[in-house]
Formats: sequence, C-alpha cells, structure tokens
Amino acid sequence: MTTGALIKSTCVAAALVAGLSGCGRKGELDRPGVSAAPVTDPAETRETPVEDRRFILDGLLD
Repeated sequence: MTTGALIKSTCVAAALVAGLSGCGRKGELDRPGVSAAPVTDPAETRETPVEDRRFILDGLLD
C-alpha cells in the first residue's frame, strides 16, 4: 500500500467515524421548532436550589 492510499484510507475512516458517531444523543432527534421539554404551568413549578459541586479543573480557573 502506498503512502497516498494509506492517507486516503485514514481520512475516509476518520470521516466515517465522525459522521456515524452523531451527536451522542440516544433516541430520536428533535424537530426544529418543537420544544424538547413539556410545557408546564409556572405556578406549579418549584425551583429547588442546586448544590454547587467542585470540578477537577476549578483550581486552574481560580
């Protein structure tokens, strides 16, 4: 196999992997203009406080 053919094969394989991997979401894709979350009444929604968790790289940002 020549170097040119090896490079072409590698590029085609990389393009196939990138194309077939998709966005990583399982299930069907959402249609444009359709909200993913169900619409609820804001009066019924209670916001619970979210605990702030530390991340490994937070020390670099401080």
